Amino acid sequence: MNTRMEHDTMGQIAVPAEHHWGAQTQRSIEHFQIGGQHQPKEIIKAFAYLKEACAMANAAAGKLTGPQADAIAAVCREIRAGRWEAEFPLVVWQTGSGTQTNMNVNEVIAHLTAERGVPLHPNDHVNASQSSNDTFPSALHIAAALSVTEQVLPAAERLEAAFRRLEEAYPELIRIGRTHLQDATPLKFSQEVSGWRELVAAPCRMLRLAGTRAVGDRRNRRGYWSQCAGGLRLRGLRRVAAADWSGFPAG
Repeated sequence: MNTRMEHDTMGQIAVPAEHHWGAQTQRSIEHFQIGGQHQPKEIIKAFAYLKEACAMANAAAGKLTGPQADAIAAVCREIRAGRWEAEFPLVVWQTGSGTQTNMNVNEVIAHLTAERGVPLHPNDHVNASQSSNDTFPSALHIAAALSVTEQVLPAAERLEAAFRRLEEAYPELIRIGRTHLQDATPLKFSQEVSGWRELVAAPCRMLRLAGTRAVGDRRNRRGYWSQCAGGLRLRGLRRVAAADWSGFPAG
């Protein structure tokens, strides 16, 4: 296997030449050989949304140039499209804050932008103003929000529609209600099905109203996370907000 030498604060390490990750990802591969449960694709996709939003916020704050932010954004869009799935090999078993996955994403983005003529440092540029303690919880919330809007709600809406069709198909059918041991008050079958439909519809209404929350204390950059949230317009979501952002309404 052909390798190249990568460097970090712990020294040198050999990385497979055909891959775009760096030293911290490789150390995680070698030192966390536990289980086979890889980081879910949904988390990587969420990180790609987050890193693009962070790059735009850093550009607005003068911490990145426009071309640097655009290069990060272009790679993030490719990651979300599934082009670089082989570059995210880590398992879920790693440090508690998810640092290795955060750095895996940073390193892949930095290597890909460098290949396109925009050299970036994975920590100083791609991860600017961020910490794994902020980014990983944010990515979890974004992944959950995307799963709700793209998978849970559409499936629930189909089930609700099926119940409604059943309800409308038998408007006059009477059935005997049941308690534990004896017959109870008769009711229309459509009434019973309407209860099933509402059991699906009510949680959907709550999910549509719900916002998602990310954590951060603004230590690196006051107002930074609110700018990131302004850049996150995920499908069907009103806002990704942090409860402690000064002057930025949550929810």
